[in-house]
Amino acid sequence: MNLKDKTIVITGGAQGLGLEMARMCAAEGARLALLDMNPEQLAAAKAELS
Repeated sequence: MNLKDKTIVITGGAQGLGLEMARMCAAEGARLALLDMNPEQLAAAKAELS
């Protein structure tokens, strides 16, 4: 799947299935917009995916 230059919005993106989807989309070249209710986990996900 080619996601280069596509923007993907993922809710619940800081953990579990949302984070795994973010990893997969990032590996395919997508730009990500992650949303989550837990700011600490969201910051950790951002650091991992950046």
